[in-house]
Amino acid sequence: MANSIRNQEDILKKLHISALNPMQKEALNVMLKSDATILLSPTGTGKTLAFLLPLLETLDSTNKDIQALILVPSRELAIQIEQVVRAMGSGFKVNAVYGGRPISKDKIELKHPPAILIGTPGRIADHFSSDRYSKLSIKTLVLDEFDKSLETGFEIEMSEIINQLPNLRKRILTSATNGVEIPAFVGIDKPAVINYLETKKESNLAIKTVLAIDSDKLSTLVELLRHIGNQPGIIFCNYRDSIDNVSEYLDKNNINHTCFSGGMEQRDRERSLIKFRNGSCQILLATDLAARGIDIPEMRFIIHFELPRAIEEFTHRNGRTARVNEKGTAYILQGKNERLPEFIVKNTPIDISKKAKNDSRIWQTLFISGGRKDKISKGDIAGLFFKQGGITKEQLGIIELKQDCAFVAVEQSIAKKLVNRLNNSRLKKKKVRVTFL
Repeated sequence: MANSIRNQEDILKKLHISALNPMQKEALNVMLKSDATILLSPTGTGKTLAFLLPLLETLDSTNKDIQALILVPSRELAIQIEQVVRAMGSGFKVNAVYGGRPISKDKIELKHPPAILIGTPGRIADHFSSDRYSKLSIKTLVLDEFDKSLETGFEIEMSEIINQLPNLRKRILTSATNGVEIPAFVGIDKPAVINYLETKKESNLAIKTVLAIDSDKLSTLVELLRHIGNQPGIIFCNYRDSIDNVSEYLDKNNINHTCFSGGMEQRDRERSLIKFRNGSCQILLATDLAARGIDIPEMRFIIHFELPRAIEEFTHRNGRTARVNEKGTAYILQGKNERLPEFIVKNTPIDISKKAKNDSRIWQTLFISGGRKDKISKGDIAGLFFKQGGITKEQLGIIELKQDCAFVAVEQSIAKKLVNRLNNSRLKKKKVRVTFL
């Protein structure tokens, strides 16, 4: 147990977390003892770490097969969990597989099986049907955001997968909503339930209504964004076509933003999130796909450009701001003659005529054509930018390292100079391209 505590302290230090929150502490204690656990907690409260810490305790470093399987409803959530496991630095191999990328890439990465396999049910089912690796050592199953997987129509694939796991000992289900019936094929009996859905302080979230001067709401949206100022936030739309329309209008008004919807290619979706995470774009224009299950930082605000159709959508969208102990604002943009749904409590519309003063620092994302498979680390990249690029620590932003490439945020004012100076440089033994994303 002493070693376990020391390992946990090391992990939290690597993740820059000072201490576990009450939900995570309870989850760790319960999941270590229970073979069946249901964890219910709002979006943004740290459910990923809550199930990963006890999961790591179940792994055997001498076993070379897959020992834990994590099923998720979206590609973005698979990538997010993989990144968290890597950041924990446990020494156990992890891989995420999902639709939207070549299966040949999966085969290369899974040639040496990971201890932890993460994936969407469709892609995992494909691998299982081809018998690409042994399933006999898989003793822990996590269904993360299981309600969303059922909602998305993955029931058949999940059933097929679970039926092929003869040695399962531990089942963990997580959700940000309650009341979803758990199908019999999950095989969960008398689970321990950890419910933190009612503990989130609503006072952290301010809900404000903005009355639009016209029915299309576009000009009022721009006015609202200028009132809010240069802060990270999400504008929610109901439809992909709406995103195209709003994006075109924001472009005309020189408002920097990036888009995120199910209609985009996976590569473009990932790059949109990278720009948003590193601050190159402060505004994410998205469908409800961004309401949960993606790795993005704390939001100062969200805007309901198009009103949610159900209370669940309203709740999940709002859950992107005012997370844990932070404060945030959800703006409801009400069009001319538009009626609010019953689940949105009416409040006095706010005045948005006053414009905010913006921070003058603007970031730009650069692409590097080398990654982990080339034995390149974040430290190597930082060293290149400091030594050959001649920049200071303050001018270098977030570095995201992938398997075969990397993305670096730098101050926009020096981005062009850095591309000219660093393109075709050597990192480790590889000659890399440095270009604008």
